[in-house]
Amino acid sequence: MSVTRLNRIVLSGAILSLAALASGCSSIDRLSQIGEKPKLTEIENPTTQPGYKPVQMPMPKPEQASYNANSLWRNGSRAFFKDQRAARVGDLLTVTVNITDKANIANETQRSRSSKEDSGITDFVGSKTITQANKILPGRILTTDSTSSSDGKGSVNRQEALQTTVAAVVTQVLPNGNLVVEGKQEIRVNFEIRELIVAGIVRPEDIQSDNTIDSSKIAQARIAYGGRGQITDVQQPRYGQQVMDVLLPF
Repeated sequence: MSVTRLNRIVLSGAILSLAALASGCSSIDRLSQIGEKPKLTEIENPTTQPGYKPVQMPMPKPEQASYNANSLWRNGSRAFFKDQRAARVGDLLTVTVNITDKANIANETQRSRSSKEDSGITDFVGSKTITQANKILPGRILTTDSTSSSDGKGSVNRQEALQTTVAAVVTQVLPNGNLVVEGKQEIRVNFEIRELIVAGIVRPEDIQSDNTIDSSKIAQARIAYGGRGQITDVQQPRYGQQVMDVLLPF
């Protein structure tokens, strides 16, 4: 067996070992769930999850409230009667996710260039009087000729549509009154779970009277729509193929 072939076998074994280690725990969990429906995750507090960080945005200087004698009003108040819309930490808010994106982009670039260089000695002063001078002259010392061209084309044709609603909870109130919201929804149909995650910052003024807000009015919006289960497993490439796609340079 040649050394090159032995090295290839060792490299393949190392790659398979890394793939097995990376997918070991996940594979064991999946084997334990054969024949069972995927489990729903528990309801959890987003602020207690690992890696959670309160949102920090540039804020204006706080405005100090002032009260007037014999008056029911104060500066900063938005309504005389109690507002039923979400305003405090823990309040619920309905987010209407309405995404309709369509993009059609086409690009084409063409470039060409040609060049030619010649250098040499064909004559010099006194060469006509010297016998055999023409025979010893070097003529063309260097001749170069280059041609390059490129033709690149690219196109993007994408169309996405997502329409649904999800209830979110207010997790933080920023100093300027804006609300940080986060909502998660899971739906299990047979052996497949579809999940929707919405998070971002909303203005209280953008919340409608029925306590709903459109996703287009959410700043720093993070919307994720996906699933997990048997159908998702079939659609995903195997771990070995994913490892080879990352490691192979061609």
